Amino acid sequence: MSFPAHRPRRLRQTPAVRRLVRETHLAPSQLVLPLFVREGLTEAVPIGSMPGVMQHSLDSLRAAVTDAAAAGVGGVMLFGVPEVRDARGSGADDPRGILNVATEAVVAEVGDALVVQTDLCLDEFTDHGHCGVLADDGSVDNDATLDRYAAMGIAQARAGSAMLGLSGMMDGQVAAVRAALDGEGFIDTMILAYSAKYAGAFYGPFREAVDSQLKGDRRTYQLDPGNGREGVREALIDVDEGADIVMVKPALPYLDVLAEVRASVDVPVWAYQVSGEYAMVEAAAAHGWIDRRGAILESVTAIRRAGADAILTYWAAEVAGWLREQ
Repeated sequence: MSFPAHRPRRLRQTPAVRRLVRETHLAPSQLVLPLFVREGLTEAVPIGSMPGVMQHSLDSLRAAVTDAAAAGVGGVMLFGVPEVRDARGSGADDPRGILNVATEAVVAEVGDALVVQTDLCLDEFTDHGHCGVLADDGSVDNDATLDRYAAMGIAQARAGSAMLGLSGMMDGQVAAVRAALDGEGFIDTMILAYSAKYAGAFYGPFREAVDSQLKGDRRTYQLDPGNGREGVREALIDVDEGADIVMVKPALPYLDVLAEVRASVDVPVWAYQVSGEYAMVEAAAAHGWIDRRGAILESVTAIRRAGADAILTYWAAEVAGWLREQ
């Protein structure tokens, strides 16, 4: 009888051995929790397409970030939902706008315990739902939008945001915001560039979460799902313009892009496990079709394995709790 020359199963024989030789590890500090705060609410409101996720009032937001800090997550990413919108997204840089007010509240609550981050994009604040201001022909005016991003960045930095998440996919956005921040003395405010953000089908529940007014699509500024090299190019441009961290979004459908970006840049690389990824797992688990906890941990581990140094996920606090149990 011929015996196997190699026996890799030796390294799988017990839980202790598997833990000892595991290549990819998760830690609570590698997780960032996205949170939605809606102007005018007096209590949290569930988001139907994202079970367990809420639109928060200021009070419930304070409680949520306190819980996140206690769980040990690395940070929170704040999204604001205003009561009033207009064509230029005026609420985005209004010091009393919901996102800036919420940022001040969260920084006061947990700013020493985790990294408070803010979404820098106009889509939640515009009455047309696009990520920039519109030209007369209805297209998104890239360079006019940069001026709005610069104003928004300064407002968020003044509110206390430690890291600005530039998610609009405008050409030159990192350079424009970096110059504006430095010009106002916010040299320590970090920039997270959503460098490889793809125009795909996984954002539907998010649009419910922010009450998006979008008509049409964002394919003239977000990346085509068929393009991998372009995502790497965008990341390299953003690093050159001064991004401190670059992002791939969504995560699971673009693990190949994530791995290529990780291999191509020398700054931290993050990934966003978006609302559609979250909703699919929750829906399948609710029907009893998959093991919820197992699927969540496996999906987050896959993102880490592909090269993400940190992950934005709506399960951040829950996963952090599981990791602490272990």
